[in-house]
Amino acid sequence: MAKFVSDLHLHSSYSRATSRELNFDTLAAWAKLKGIQLLASADFTHPAWWRETREKLKESKNAGFYKYGDVNFILGTEISCIYSQGGRSRRIHCLLYFPQVEDVDKFNERLGRLGNLRSDGRPIIGISAKQLLELALEVSEKAVFIPAHAWTPWFSLYGSNSGFDSLTECFGDLSKYIYAIETGLSSDPAMNWRIKELDDRSIVSFSDAHSAPKMGRELTVFDSDFNYNALLKALKKQKIALTVEFFPEEGKYHFTGHRSCGVRHSPAETAKLGIICPQCKKKLTIGVMHRVEELAEKSRKEGYNPKNRPPFKRLVPLLEILAESFGSPVNSSKVVEEYERLTNNFGSEMNVLLKTQLPDLEKVASIPRIGEGIRRVRSGDIVVEPGFDGVYGKVKIWPTAAKGENQVRKPPDNSSQKQAEGQVGLFD
Repeated sequence: MAKFVSDLHLHSSYSRATSRELNFDTLAAWAKLKGIQLLASADFTHPAWWRETREKLKESKNAGFYKYGDVNFILGTEISCIYSQGGRSRRIHCLLYFPQVEDVDKFNERLGRLGNLRSDGRPIIGISAKQLLELALEVSEKAVFIPAHAWTPWFSLYGSNSGFDSLTECFGDLSKYIYAIETGLSSDPAMNWRIKELDDRSIVSFSDAHSAPKMGRELTVFDSDFNYNALLKALKKQKIALTVEFFPEEGKYHFTGHRSCGVRHSPAETAKLGIICPQCKKKLTIGVMHRVEELAEKSRKEGYNPKNRPPFKRLVPLLEILAESFGSPVNSSKVVEEYERLTNNFGSEMNVLLKTQLPDLEKVASIPRIGEGIRRVRSGDIVVEPGFDGVYGKVKIWPTAAKGENQVRKPPDNSSQKQAEGQVGLFD
C-alpha cells in the first residue's frame, strides 16, 4: 500500500477552449512540476487524440496504467450527455475510465454510432447518463464512471438548471455503480458530506484543466496499491488519503447571482430575496452553495463534519500566491522564474504548498512575502470574494479593504492545525 497523487480530469488540445499546448510532452512535464504521479489520458473518444494516445503511451508495470516517460496515465475521458427526461432538458458531464486499450476501442466504436466523436474532445451525446453508464459496463465490468463537477448549475448531476435531485433519479437501478462523485471547483468535500446518499461514496477532486498550469489545482491522494484494480477498489471502499481543493468560493458558481447585472447573493440572501434578479427581473443562476442547502439533510447544517471522512486541504495555486506576493501578473517572467526556483529546490509545487517547512522555504524564496503568503494560505487566513454566474471568485491573501458581506474569511479546513502550519507532510 502507498499514497499517490492523482489528477484524473484533464483535457487535450482537441477539446474546445483548451490550450494548443496540451500534448503528452506538456502533460508529463507539468505532472513532475506539480508533484502528480497519475494523470488521466484525457479525451480518448476523439479519433485523432486516441491514435496519438495509442502510439505514445506504453503499458506500465502497474497493471491497467500506461506510461509516457516516467509519468503514469489512466485511460480516461469526459463525455457530455444532453437529453430529455421527466419533461426537462438534462445536461450531465461524466468522467469515464477503462483499464485496457481494447476496452476503449470497443467503447468508441459503439459510442461513435450515437454521435460525432470528431467535433470535440469532450463529445456531446444524445443519450442519458444512465444509458452511457450501461454502455460502459457492457464493455467492461471494471469501468469507472464518476459524475463530473457534480454541482455546476448547467452541466452536472445535481445542477440547478439541468440536473437531478438524487442519484436514483438520474441513474435508477444502476446507481450502485456510481462509486464516487467529483466535487468541482465550486464545492468541497464538506459541502458534499451534507448529502446523505453520498455517505457511502468517495468524494474526489480533480482540476478539469484546460491548460497545463491549471493542472493540480484540485487533486486526490489515494491510499492503495498503484494499479487500476486497486484504484477501483479504493473508490468503492473510500480509501482516499486526502483531497486538495480550490477554495470553493473561488469557483465561478459558488454563490447565486446574475453576471450582467452584477447581482451576487449568499444562500441566506437568496432565501430572503428570492431567485429573481432585482435589476432585470429574470431568474438568477442558482449557486452551488444554495443548491447544497436545497438537497442537504435538514440535520446536517453548514460545518457538518463526520469523523469517518478523509481530510482535505484548501489551497491557492502557487502561481497565484507568487503573483500576489510580487504584485505582478501570473504569467509574468518574475512569477514564472520564482515558480521554477521553488519547484526546482523543493521537488514540486505540492511539496512547496503542503510539505516544506516555512523556515526552509524562506531561505530560498526571493522575498519574505512569499513565505508569509504560503503561511496564510495554509492556515486559511485569506479573504475570498465568492464567484457567481460564471465569474470566478477573487482570492486576496493581503486584502486591501475590510471584509464585507460578499467577502468570506475562510476557517481552517479539516486537516490538523499542525499539518496546516507545514510541520508535517500531508502525504506522509
